[in-house]
Amino acid sequence: MTEAKKSIFASRFRGYYPVVVDVETAGFNSQTDALLEVAASILHMDEITGLMSIKETFCFNVEPFEGANLEPAALEFTGIDPTNPLRGAVSEDEALKTMFKKIRKAMKEYDCQRAIMVAHNAAFDLGFINAATERCNIKRSPFHPFVNFDTATLAGLALGQTVLAKACVAAKIDFNNSEAHSALYDTEKTAELFCYIVNKWQQLGGWPLPPEETLDESTTD
Repeated sequence: MTEAKKSIFASRFRGYYPVVVDVETAGFNSQTDALLEVAASILHMDEITGLMSIKETFCFNVEPFEGANLEPAALEFTGIDPTNPLRGAVSEDEALKTMFKKIRKAMKEYDCQRAIMVAHNAAFDLGFINAATERCNIKRSPFHPFVNFDTATLAGLALGQTVLAKACVAAKIDFNNSEAHSALYDTEKTAELFCYIVNKWQQLGGWPLPPEETLDESTTD
């Protein structure tokens, strides 16, 4: 696809396609603690207005991998019972491969070369996704292995708040604390927050850059 025909989404983030992710886990150690839930929001950018919105959100309950650690305090905090058969949990392998397939389809639709994870305190979520990808011996993840967009940082800059709930309130996004700490809910709220910040920046005149301020496409990370 030529430069003239590239989607506005592909131009906005240097060919990266932002995907909003949240994980719920049985602890803080991505190498030893179970991944219990993962959700992702696929985003859309209007070709005329350049405004972003949520296109689709999907979520998986995940079976703990063999030998996974389950910290009681973490389970109490999230309210997740990994042994509950009504969870309809799937393996890490199935959850990740299905998620990656959906992400790649969206990347192709918007002519983006690589996905970039958007999450609140993103290093945590990316660490668990990377660890699960390695455990499942999945050779190609659509996500950049270490670059991410952290909405805690972005919200601190844009709204003066780093806690997800408080940042949403500052952005006038409804937030129900009783529904928080579910991957599905937190992902959608993080996606709403990310879209709000990106759209607000555009509306304030921060994007697109004047032509003389645009870096050469050959510039590397």
